Amino acid sequence: QVQLVESGGGLVQPGGSLRLSCAASIFNLNHYAIAWFRQAPGKEREGVSCISSGDGSTYYGDSVKGRFTMSRDNARNMSYLQMNSLKPEDTAVYYCAVRRFYACMSPESSDFGTWGQGTRVTVSS
Repeated sequence: QVQLVESGGGLVQPGGSLRLSCAASIFNLNHYAIAWFRQAPGKEREGVSCISSGDGSTYYGDSVKGRFTMSRDNARNMSYLQMNSLKPEDTAVYYCAVRRFYACMSPESSDFGTWGQGTRVTVSS
């Protein structure tokens, strides 16, 4: 059974940085797209970033472009989300998710069936 475990969340001041990690227990992770979503209180789950299976093309949501960088290490079954210049509006629970053979054109949470438990990020002074 596929399992995803996020880590790296915490409290950070505005303008600070955090790096989230997602450990995946998956054979042939390169066959899967990996995505990061976030959900703030009272809001819908939002696609933050996604790396496609196959060509590895990367999607970023408009609100994080230029500030967040997503990467994946298929050999170590890991994905990372480097978050810089954090803003209070980035406060949310961040989840990683995977889907086999998926192109990250504009990822929707309903496209993904396997999720981690989430890690909380709070940006506050």
